[in-house]
This record gives sequence, structure tokens and C-alpha cells, in this order.
Amino acid sequence: MKRLISAASALLVLASACKFNSADNNKLPVYGNRTPVTKTVNGKTATDTVYQTIPDFKTVNQYGDSISSKSLDGSIYVADFFFTTCPSICPVMHRNMLNVYQAYKNDKDVKIISYTIDPKHDSVKVLKKYADKLGIAGNTWWLLQGKKEEIYKLSESYLVRKPEEDAKQLFIHDGYFILVDKQKRIRGTYDGTVPEQVDHLIADIKTLKAEPDQK
Repeated sequence: MKRLISAASALLVLASACKFNSADNNKLPVYGNRTPVTKTVNGKTATDTVYQTIPDFKTVNQYGDSISSKSLDGSIYVADFFFTTCPSICPVMHRNMLNVYQAYKNDKDVKIISYTIDPKHDSVKVLKKYADKLGIAGNTWWLLQGKKEEIYKLSESYLVRKPEEDAKQLFIHDGYFILVDKQKRIRGTYDGTVPEQVDHLIADIKTLKAEPDQK
């Protein structure tokens, strides 16, 4: 597999970012599109902002349990895309993700989800074996299998490059970790192959947890 953490993807993410309160350094930015919505209540007009959110999805995890976006209601979570036979960036990413797991595995408000982009090979049994090899257990970190076309489309909502296969049928995807808040808004993106960025992610989760609407 080729390592492809493209500059274009990074620029897309940065260009899409918008801070909902730039004067407050204790709040993380909100990424993605936003739409102003005007409402009239009791004769008074007010404009609210509707932020881009992660849409619903249907998958199963390494235990064979059905997992959808509703399963993440009330949770801050980190998402990434991988496949179990990946020979290059995925092992590095998940070694680094173990640091996130260790930091928050006892925190009921934080989860990690990893979508496989090779569901044909990555069955529930294969995902469980992969989880066991990583040394993860319980329900903090879910390895998710869904319909390939749906997962590929879903990746675009996370502002990462849509996975694809090259002429040799090797999977190509970005190596970002995406931080999502309890309202399912994207709050940060981090190169999962760079330990310093993963350390930043761990710190940002703590910052995000302290925001009033995340408590």
C-alpha cells in the first residue's frame, strides 16, 4: 500500500476549518461546512449556525454487535480508516492510536472507531483477531465493518481522502485521526503516523471534554 497523506487533503481540511468562538482559546475549532439558519421566535428573528456533522451509518464491530452513529450518542470519539492487511501506514497508525486508547480506555465519554476499507476480507472474525493482536478489549475501541461503498462515501464526511484501489488492487487512503464531538461535529484532524500529532490529539480530547456543551 502506498502512503498517501496528501497535501490536497490537508489543505481541504484547513480551508474548511472555522472557529465558532475565535476569542476563546479554550475551545477547539469546528471543521467543515456551516449554514446560517434564520428563525423567528416570539416575533424576534435570530440566526443560528448549523455545522456539518457525521451522518448516520450502519456497521458491525469486532464482537458482531450492530453499531450506528446512534451508538456514539453522548460520546466524544476519534475515527480513522484502515485495513487489517495493510503493510505500511496502518500498523504505525494503530501503534500510535494505542496511546489514545491507553489514555482514555477508562473514560466512558470517549471512544475510538476504526472503519475497515476492505470489508470483503476484514470479517468480524478477522477484526476480532486484529483487536486481540493489538491488545484492546471492551467497548472503548471498535473496529467496524460495513458495506464498502457506504464506508467510502462516509469517509468524505470526515474530510479525508476517499479510499480507492490502484491498478494492483492495493488500497490507498489517508492516515488521519479525526476528532468528533458529542454533536458529531469534526473538531480536529491529526496525522496518525506522527507521534507528536497524536500527543496533540490526546491533549485536545482533554480540552474538548472541558467545553460546557461536552460535559
